[in-house]
This record gives sequence, structure tokens and C-alpha cells, in this order.
Amino acid sequence: MTLTPQQRIELHGFNNLTKSLSFNMYDICYTSTKAEREAYIEYIDEQYNADRLTNILKHVADIIGAHVLNVAKQDYVPQGASVTVLVSEGPVVEVPTESFEQTPGPLPDNVVLQLDKSHITVHTYPEYHPEEGISTFRADIDVSTCGEISPLKALNYLIHSFETDVMSIDYRVRGFTRAKDGHKLFIDHDINSIQNYIPKKMKEMYDMIDVNVYQENIFHTKCKLKEFDLNNYLFGYTKDKLNPDEIEEITANLTAEMDEIFYGKNINRHLQ
Repeated sequence: MTLTPQQRIELHGFNNLTKSLSFNMYDICYTSTKAEREAYIEYIDEQYNADRLTNILKHVADIIGAHVLNVAKQDYVPQGASVTVLVSEGPVVEVPTESFEQTPGPLPDNVVLQLDKSHITVHTYPEYHPEEGISTFRADIDVSTCGEISPLKALNYLIHSFETDVMSIDYRVRGFTRAKDGHKLFIDHDINSIQNYIPKKMKEMYDMIDVNVYQENIFHTKCKLKEFDLNNYLFGYTKDKLNPDEIEEITANLTAEMDEIFYGKNINRHLQ
């Protein structure tokens, strides 16, 4: 429901609905040797450091109408980073309404933003399998707010801040708030899919699946890139360095990896 200030329901006390957005992304890369795998992990650690991630999360806080009070951050040796940002909530009328189509930017390993009754967290997980030759970089972002502030306002910016092959997005409204007459409100806005908050151009790039539980105000959307260009998945070289058999095998392994992440189950790659 979209209400004007004049139509807004008068609450008993304050709006204490909890709205949680979980944004889970995967970047996939083919790394055929130990040196390539180590170089990929080093690249991730360098590019996704605490400073860069802090800047992105500060922008998220600004988009949803929260105000940063204090920042504490740490880059770890040999790799990884943590950031804690203390913020306070701002009124929903201060939230910008324009689109944030930002150039994708790198991010680090661990970040936590603590809001007044709300929080923003990020954790990253670079990993690889030595036999399959595939390395993956996963980032989990959680934005949980209490009150009128909506974490969905930051979704467009978050998608544009990551170069991602597969995304898994969850949104849930929990608890209830009361009107002055005692009537409980379990949600304070209209939504039938997270896709409502994803720009059309972005939706055209991905295959998407929704799994929603409307009566529980739980929404889930999975996304996988439609187009596959092998050059985007090779670390440090292009496919013209490979023979046709190598191209076929690497492509099959990469697409199977993306399918397994997208569908959340293992696929027997040896069955035709």
C-alpha cells in the first residue's frame, strides 16, 4: 500500500516492522593452474578491501535514509577485511528516489554496519577447487531495517556495484506494528515480487525464478546471466589461446558450475 502523508495510518507508538534484504552474489572464474588460482585470490583480496566496501555500504546507508555515525575497519593478513559502521536511522522522506546506476565496484571480505535497531552486513568468500579448475567469489550482503526505511531502495545500487554471474535475493517483512485502534499491520507496502525493484534492463540480462510465500511476506528471486562469453571467465588470457577441445570442456564446466549454484543442487556432469 502506498499512502500519502495525509492518508498515512496513525500508529500506536512507532513503526517496528523489520524488513530484511539478503543479496547473495557469485563471480565465477576458470583458473587452470595453482599460480592462476593464487593470483585470482590475491586479486580478490586487493580489489575487495575494507576501504572500497565501506564506501559502497556508506552509499547504501544514504540511499535507505540512514546516517553514519562512526566507522571501524580492519584489513587482515594474509587476506580479508572487516568494517563496522555505526549509523542512525533517518526519516523515510529523506530517501532519494532517483535510480543509482553506478559503475560496478570491488568489495572486501567482512563488513558490518550497525543501525539504530537495524544493520547492514557484508561477508565475502573466495574459494577454488584444485581439480576442477574453477574459482568462485561469493559476497553476502544483508540489509535489515526497522521502521519505515526500506532496504529494497538499495537493491538497484547493490546490483550495479557487483559484477555477478548468479544472484540469490531474499526479502522478508517480520513482526507487526499497531494502528491507534489496535489493528495489527504485518506489512506497510505493496510487493508481489523482488523483481518489481530490479530495473528492466537488468532483468533482460538474467534468467529469473521466483519462490514466494505471500501469506508470510517472504520473497525469493534467483538470477543467472543469460549470455555466456568464455573470455569473461578466463583469468589473464582469452580463448584464442585455447584449442577447440579445451574451449568445449571449460565452457561445459563453467556453465555446469553456474547451473548448480542457480538451482542449488549438484549436477552429474558426466551424463549426457
